[in-house]
Amino acid sequence: MARMTPHGPAASHLAALASLLADETRAAFCLALLDGRAWTAGELARHAGVAPSTASEHLGKLVAGGLLTQERQGRHRYVRLAGSRTARLVEELAAHALPERDEERPRTLRAAGISSALARGRTCYDHLAGRLGITVTDAMTVRGLLRQDTGFALTDEGLDWFAALGIVLEPDGRRPLARECLDWTERRPHLAGAAGAALCGHALAAGWCVRIGSGRAVKATPDGERALSELLGIEAGTIR
Repeated sequence: MARMTPHGPAASHLAALASLLADETRAAFCLALLDGRAWTAGELARHAGVAPSTASEHLGKLVAGGLLTQERQGRHRYVRLAGSRTARLVEELAAHALPERDEERPRTLRAAGISSALARGRTCYDHLAGRLGITVTDAMTVRGLLRQDTGFALTDEGLDWFAALGIVLEPDGRRPLARECLDWTERRPHLAGAAGAALCGHALAAGWCVRIGSGRAVKATPDGERALSELLGIEAGTIR
């Protein structure tokens, strides 16, 4: 039974959610899981620089709090974000929480490299983010494929554009076809929702983009630069 407060159950639930993300290790886990993949407890422990026992304790709290889901395969325990709503929450909180770029610099060369790669292009759960995601979103808007004036919505031309690429946009009552997601490095919205996920999946499958290492960072390939130039008029130098 949920603990009641004088302010009602909503305040209690909000406070409980905030407490889950108030710990730096748990926040690091959630940010890592924005790559949309399942991680083992050991991988997350190494990523955050904590002992396996510490990671297990934190993961238990995140699972119990509904931010993560888990499954076991043999000896391994895999966890992932509970869904696109959770990913949106984490991404937008990060956008609001991070200081302006010029106020804080990475402390090491490796950290600077990672930060720069993530800013250029990355996956935000299951869609494209960073300068790459923003550039694609802006190009779709300029070409009349996407509207941003009354919230994000694909136009009829946009639906035809996806169909011409062979991308099937299945109606899904659990998530909108197109929605905006606040980009935490660009501080502007990029395309998310079912359309954003489908476009990201197509870009990776077609070799337009490739992942950099094992993290969230992605970059456009030469084939991807040509395709995005032909399809959206994006100049190659703007997405490097």
